[in-house]
Amino acid sequence: MRDFNYSLLKDRLWDHEVIEYIGAIYKEAGKQELYLKQRPEKLEKLVEIAKIQSTEASNAIEGIVTTSTRIKQLVEEKTTPRNRDEKEIAGYRDVLGIIHESFDAIPITQNYILQLHKILYNHLANPMAGKTKNVQNYISASYPDGREEILFTPLAPYETSEALDRICMEYNRVIGNAEVEPLIAIPVFIHDFLCIHPFNDGNGRMSRLLTTLLLYRNGFYVGKYISLEAKIAKNKDLYYDALGESQTGWHEGREDPVPFIKYLLGTILSAYRDFEDRFALVETKLTTLEMVRRATKYKVGRFTKQDIRELCPSISDSSIEGAFRKLVEEGEIKREGQGKSITYYRLK
Repeated sequence: MRDFNYSLLKDRLWDHEVIEYIGAIYKEAGKQELYLKQRPEKLEKLVEIAKIQSTEASNAIEGIVTTSTRIKQLVEEKTTPRNRDEKEIAGYRDVLGIIHESFDAIPITQNYILQLHKILYNHLANPMAGKTKNVQNYISASYPDGREEILFTPLAPYETSEALDRICMEYNRVIGNAEVEPLIAIPVFIHDFLCIHPFNDGNGRMSRLLTTLLLYRNGFYVGKYISLEAKIAKNKDLYYDALGESQTGWHEGREDPVPFIKYLLGTILSAYRDFEDRFALVETKLTTLEMVRRATKYKVGRFTKQDIRELCPSISDSSIEGAFRKLVEEGEIKREGQGKSITYYRLK
């Protein structure tokens, strides 16, 4: 089995892009702390919206779906699951809720990770819930012509428990001793977790839940207000590309974690910047038209309905479209393209 030694990270020279990401994230985290002190009552709506978006997006990445209405009802616990997908969604909701409420009481150990995995499957009769895998799994790609290609072979089942223990010990040691910057240690831990692929099922969702948990435990709370999972889902090809690049040579300890580190740090920074924009939109009571108008002013260059929906998640698609029509009529924005390729840009 490959060795894990996170102390080596402290001696590594990181390129300017990684350093800039880290500096920018700390700056945004400081600004967020000020916002939270100034207007805490304005942010509860953002918390509820982020929970819904995170639950929907993280499951959708794995092909686990239901309607937007049902997602909202399930997250708000106003209904019970009707089928397997909804039971999986309810399990994700439960784990996310525990992380939101008790992150500081959840140590990073194999035992606690197994407990969270068990809760993920609380609504299903899964005999492997809360247990490491008992069969070899593979990370593969499916192509339109029906071909399947194995992209990466994770650790074998007999190696998994020891490896999971090891990365938890290494992470806790370098964080506890302040040896390694948390924004470096977190993506490295998540990358190793995904390469180990410790469960028969649920590895991707667990990796995203653990990302949120690790960020919270290190004082980065952006995922509470802006869904990191939705960010990943929007650009999942970039996620898989970065993961694939960093997996090369992993078994031999020759991998380069930088592509995955940059991907995850870029996602976190993007979420922080969205928080600042979205906070400005909820700070005062605005009409739908004015909220959409202000949201368009935060976008540089061309933007889509999805871009505005991310800034104004409490507004329905039809209301955003109505506001777009009004802004086009008033000469503030211009529409280009047809169907799914429609984009807009500001004229003034």
